Amino acid sequence: MPKLKTNRAAAKRFRKTAKGFKRYSANRRHNLGHKDRKVKRHARSGGTSLVHETDTGRLVQLLPYHK
Repeated sequence: MPKLKTNRAAAKRFRKTAKGFKRYSANRRHNLGHKDRKVKRHARSGGTSLVHETDTGRLVQLLPYHK
């Protein structure tokens, strides 16, 4: 059986933790100067949050070797 390929785009965006997959919030990468303070504050949420459990099956397929 051939080796499975890891989706490199997903590997750069998600990290496996004990509770699931960690992701970063949207709207926090660039162009922060014109965004409203409230938008930036709500997107912060401690920096990271967990992927919902209904989406973890997709990430397991995209990241087969992240156990």
